[in-house]
Amino acid sequence: MFTNVEIATAFEEMADLLELSGENAFRIRAYRNGAKAIRDLSESVAEMIHAGTDLTTIDGIGSTLAEKSAVLVKTGNLPQLDKLRKEVPPTLRDIMTVPGVGAKKAMKMFQELQVFDLATLRAACEAGLVASLKGFGEKTQQSILQNMQIAEKAALRLTIDGADDLVERLKAHMKKCPAVQRLDFAGSYRRGKETIGDLDLLVISDDNNSVMDHFAKFPAIQETIARGDTKMSIRVTDSFQVDLRVVAEKSWGAALQYFTGSKEHNVHIRGLAKSKGMKINEYGVFDADDESKVLAGADEESIYKLVGMPWVPPEMREDRGEFEPTIQKRFAKLIELSNIRGDLHMHTVATDGENTILEMAAAARSRGLEYIAITDHSKRVSMARGLDETRLLHQWEEIDAINAKSDGHFWIFKGVECDILEDGRMDIADECLAKADWVTASIHYGQRQPREQITQRILGALENPHVDAFSHPTGRLISRRDPYEVDLTAVIDAAKMHRKFLELNANPSRLDLNDINTAAAIAAGVTIVINTDAHSIPNLDLMKFGITQARRAGVVPSHVLNTLSLADIKKRLEIK
Repeated sequence: MFTNVEIATAFEEMADLLELSGENAFRIRAYRNGAKAIRDLSESVAEMIHAGTDLTTIDGIGSTLAEKSAVLVKTGNLPQLDKLRKEVPPTLRDIMTVPGVGAKKAMKMFQELQVFDLATLRAACEAGLVASLKGFGEKTQQSILQNMQIAEKAALRLTIDGADDLVERLKAHMKKCPAVQRLDFAGSYRRGKETIGDLDLLVISDDNNSVMDHFAKFPAIQETIARGDTKMSIRVTDSFQVDLRVVAEKSWGAALQYFTGSKEHNVHIRGLAKSKGMKINEYGVFDADDESKVLAGADEESIYKLVGMPWVPPEMREDRGEFEPTIQKRFAKLIELSNIRGDLHMHTVATDGENTILEMAAAARSRGLEYIAITDHSKRVSMARGLDETRLLHQWEEIDAINAKSDGHFWIFKGVECDILEDGRMDIADECLAKADWVTASIHYGQRQPREQITQRILGALENPHVDAFSHPTGRLISRRDPYEVDLTAVIDAAKMHRKFLELNANPSRLDLNDINTAAAIAAGVTIVINTDAHSIPNLDLMKFGITQARRAGVVPSHVLNTLSLADIKKRLEIK
């Protein structure tokens, strides 16, 4: 049965190929909107179709997409998509991921230079052919070359949310196999890395062939790369590789530890084992002098205990401090999703969000939160209909009216995501900011300014008495936009000096601060705030990715502002 993710992915591909074909914008937008609506839907579209539900009752899905959804679910393919794939090389979609290269440029280069993927694009640029095309020129060619690395990196790896979707689909599929006794995912996915190069699936079973036969029936499979006695590798949608290993129960812990990595962490562990007269591999822990003597292997905890360590949370296995006793004291206390009591960065229909204040509040409360801050954009972000002082004050009056009816168990803080302008000024007047409960500053424009200029803009904002926090501090978009140049050490020092908070943005496209910078911030004594930057109700569930990133940095609840209760955070923010 097709999942919502698979249906949405098909429509997203349709939209891209239609755009490359020169189709009208209205039709393309319909497919993109439909894909988003289906991806965000909690109910199964396939089940709704089989139950005879009219999909046009879902916002964003018209009669055409409802019909095509039914065709896809009932037949397993979409004839129009197959036709487009024959007419337009699907690899042109990769070219569209290069910043500055849209559908028109991609199609022109394909038609005139036979550029059909990232490799041929690079070759054409390096040969000077792109510059010769009408409407391109040397400057465009150089810009494409500079941005190629971003697109090439994106084509090879999945972001953590994309990997998470694939993992859930694989789990659901493999759990239907009676021969599977236990399964888990290892590798960089288990360690919570922000992008994933491949997936490692471990399974305990007494019937290897049945497990592999079932694995080969995964709906998204493109090809089987290799199959042996205990290992099988497949390629799924978009050429992503998944490796299956069937292991014995007695070796489960050893295999899980070994294939989780990281390589650097494992080298350190094996060094400790060697110093104690032991040998560790994916099958277990053995006496170095008598390898027939098995010391451990069924579980990870016993392996770490033998080398004199507590069990290390997978997120911290990067050989970046986890072998230090002071860090090990945090292992049992690392932050968890259940520790989060509120979310202090989200948007509504007033700017570029999809839901109202009341809808966001109700959704947050249903997730067990005690408070939120509404932080719509300030006026500089004109493409998102950012708020000026008048509209902002009106919104805060609305929030006051909602809070006046509160039962005391949930609260909405009056906030704003206030842009730091290119000249360093705040986008909202101080007299207005003074009336806010929560002001988070951010940079959306002037990201190519010199390092010193951007740093000074941020330092000035952190000095502002009305600013509470600095959001997505490096401005990166993973695999799409590199961080802007900034002296983050100076920013961390300023946040500490002025008792301001730095955000770890949980959106998997950002995860900004990254794990290393988050660790630096808490080491300096800066309190962080983990926010979703939600633009819709489903976005509130992105918090889990921020938690994973924080765990990689060794964060415990006391390092995080929004683990405080409603009463305590009001005291911390001096709100009566």
